[in-house]
Amino acid sequence: MSSFNNYIKFALDIKDQNIVFEDYFCRLANGYKQKVYQAVLLQPSCPFCGSQELRHNGRLKTEIRYPAANASQPVIIRLFKQRVWCRTCNKRSMAQSDLVGKYCCISQHSKLKILSALTEDRSMTSIARENNVSVNTVQRVLGSCSHQFSSSYDYLPEHLAFDEFKGVDRTLHFICLDADKHEVVQILRTRYKKAIIAYFKKFSPAALQGVKTVSLDLNFYYQDIVRACFPNAEIVLDRFHMVQMLTRSFNSLRVQVMKKFKKISREYKLLKSPWKLYLKKYQELDKIHPHYNWH
Repeated sequence: MSSFNNYIKFALDIKDQNIVFEDYFCRLANGYKQKVYQAVLLQPSCPFCGSQELRHNGRLKTEIRYPAANASQPVIIRLFKQRVWCRTCNKRSMAQSDLVGKYCCISQHSKLKILSALTEDRSMTSIARENNVSVNTVQRVLGSCSHQFSSSYDYLPEHLAFDEFKGVDRTLHFICLDADKHEVVQILRTRYKKAIIAYFKKFSPAALQGVKTVSLDLNFYYQDIVRACFPNAEIVLDRFHMVQMLTRSFNSLRVQVMKKFKKISREYKLLKSPWKLYLKKYQELDKIHPHYNWH
């Protein structure tokens, strides 16, 4: 039994001495073939007083997801956690291991593999399929370590810029940039006013008062967010969005006027063919040399 146990531990890279493997077999579940390793997690001493005068008090069966070399054949560790009752301090406890967290069925090895895959340019769906877990599990693993990458709430750049972009599932996300360094300050999953205000309210009053300008587009509720969060900031309308709005309005008006004429008419062709000429900058127009246009 000792060589059998050591062989499975070596194959699965498990170093916990309190885990003893007893059997292994294959089964069919949800149309997939699974490899199941059955083991017992022993409790050598009381976690409260350290006494070894323990009395067996049953065991809890858990099935733990473990990384597999072949994603089509998931590996399951059927672990029986031993429950004990201490005769010295009269307290009950259950065996725990570094293999898996308390009240969890995803092994630490699987979580580390998921974290490694999240560093690559891949979707969460493909990572979940490879590790035989759900997409929500991948999101929880990412969220569990997000505090290690979160910035301090005591500082904000003096000049900020707000905008939105299309992200996952073609939904609009909110993005905040440092207007001077053009670096990303934060990206939020939604662009709703309530979520944006809740994020900036996490910063200290000194950080919010230190913001001098906020550049934004013509979105009406962005101005309300600036007034609610940054008392000393001035609102700067981005000229790119203003030029973009004027260009779209001009094109829309040109098309409306163009459709009033017949397609064979000279007026229709003058409004349709040289449309780039109407959008050209005034400084780039040639006012000296005439050019022939057959329209």
